[in-house]
Amino acid sequence: MTAAEVFTPATYATGVPYDLFRALRLTSPVCWIEEPATGGWPAGPGYWAVFRHADVKHVLRTPEVFSSYVGATQIRDPDTERDLAFVRAMMLNQDPPDHSRIRKVVAAAFTPRAVRELEAVIDARAAQLVGQVAEAGEADFVEAAADLPVWTLAHVMGVPDEDRRLLFDWSSRVIGYQDSEYAGLSTADPATLSPMGRAALRHRPGTAVRPDGRPVNPRSREALADMFAYAHALSAHPRPGTVMAHMRDGGLTREEFENMFFLFAVAGNETLRNGIPGGLRTLLHHRDQFERLLNARELLPTAVEEMLRHWPPVMNFRRTAVRDVELGGQHIRAGEKVVVYHASANRDETVFADPDRFDVARRPNDHVSFGFGPHFCLGSHLARVQMRAVLTHVLDRLPGLDLAGPPVRLVSNFQNGLKHLPVRA
Repeated sequence: MTAAEVFTPATYATGVPYDLFRALRLTSPVCWIEEPATGGWPAGPGYWAVFRHADVKHVLRTPEVFSSYVGATQIRDPDTERDLAFVRAMMLNQDPPDHSRIRKVVAAAFTPRAVRELEAVIDARAAQLVGQVAEAGEADFVEAAADLPVWTLAHVMGVPDEDRRLLFDWSSRVIGYQDSEYAGLSTADPATLSPMGRAALRHRPGTAVRPDGRPVNPRSREALADMFAYAHALSAHPRPGTVMAHMRDGGLTREEFENMFFLFAVAGNETLRNGIPGGLRTLLHHRDQFERLLNARELLPTAVEEMLRHWPPVMNFRRTAVRDVELGGQHIRAGEKVVVYHASANRDETVFADPDRFDVARRPNDHVSFGFGPHFCLGSHLARVQMRAVLTHVLDRLPGLDLAGPPVRLVSNFQNGLKHLPVRA
């Protein structure tokens, strides 16, 4: 494989290219990657890819040099200046101090104390979902597990239960736009939605192609008109104490409000939707570690961290250099894109002993799957609680769990996801 294949979405259909990452860490820890046209999307200007753990952390903790705001945080540039201006209002795409201001609006809903108050209901929901797999005997664990983060998000945000499938569909359209199976996914049944949900569906774009033949950017305001219509309707009467109540009363601009809803509906879903099935796939692939965990439940916390290290739900994030800078022996010019590869940093042999080995007792475990610096994941506590809950009930109810067929990966150069994970109890 060549360095250029780091960008190609099809590369990831068969797995994360860890061998290529290893070679690049050793020979070209910061290297230039071309952005050819792919899947109907136009070619981009290229970017600097960062593969070593120390360099990844350096980029993430210095927003004054490597900005989230200048070009946003996706490899692909927004289509227009108008699209860029809109996505810049998202907390994820802000630099301090504006990032800190927006983050404070909802931070209270995600403190360890707030999350502890949710543990019992999350545990009960996880028990129900795993129990359904046990009773069925065979199931697609991606489908079974995906409902937990969606249900949890609906609970935290104050989305009515009958509308939670909308969160699933919006996330699928955004995270799976490079995969034909996910790009147009629509699973919400209009007949079972609330009147607010049915009204939102009327705003859904009818085409994914612009008049000039280019695909509509799935992260644009245009492509998510139905989600934003729903967000405004929900904010009219939010349930007290929910994220929506904090957002409504937080002094956000219209653009900041819409982007905050986008961030929770999609980012809050995708991490666990990828991490839970991916973590279980990793455990089943390392049967000795599964058995070890069955006999030593005290290893659950470290097992979750190792699952996150070994299967990072998000593989990379982009920054933009705001001035000329040297990194990894390369001269990076102001305005150039810099993409940090969390998936590579998590296997850095200078940080992790025997990095390709999956060890549920690994300590220390300085993975960067939740990011680093000012953008460290706000929902990390909530994610860990959900992963521990599912894993606990898998160990209790499904000690003989095994694969019932080959897993099917999501085609994406951003999300480390599974579309299908057939299992047998």
